[in-house]
Amino acid sequence: MYSVNSAVKHKGKMDNVVFHDGFPMGGNNKVFKIQDCEIKKIKITGNSLAEPMVSDLVMKKYYKLISLLTTLLTDDDDSGDSLREALNQIEKFRLEIKNKYRDYLKKKELELMSKQLMVLQKEATLRYMEIRNSFIKTEENKRSK
Repeated sequence: MYSVNSAVKHKGKMDNVVFHDGFPMGGNNKVFKIQDCEIKKIKITGNSLAEPMVSDLVMKKYYKLISLLTTLLTDDDDSGDSLREALNQIEKFRLEIKNKYRDYLKKKELELMSKQLMVLQKEATLRYMEIRNSFIKTEENKRSK
């Protein structure tokens, strides 16, 4: 089930252009061949078709993020840079899900990812605050001497 909308350019004007909201399929450089036409951009407009693709894509990104976060949280960095990076990655992933994929994901998947990310975010925030407080105390001790 697909429809092909073609755009023909005449003297700077676009004819027969139809813009649909949907999930983009394939990469920027990937070319699909449908009915002897080369198609560069395909958008899946049916949610029932897009949901499994989006779910797989998001879960791959999510598991990559979880592995990155576990390495960043187990890192023995005294400056707290890795913890700040972990917090930034969590926020970036949340915004990406909210803006791009929320319409295509099931509520159960969103809740599961949200709960696990909240636990990791709390852990990273606590460790970052501990490092920051210990740094402030050492600076105060240096000044008082």
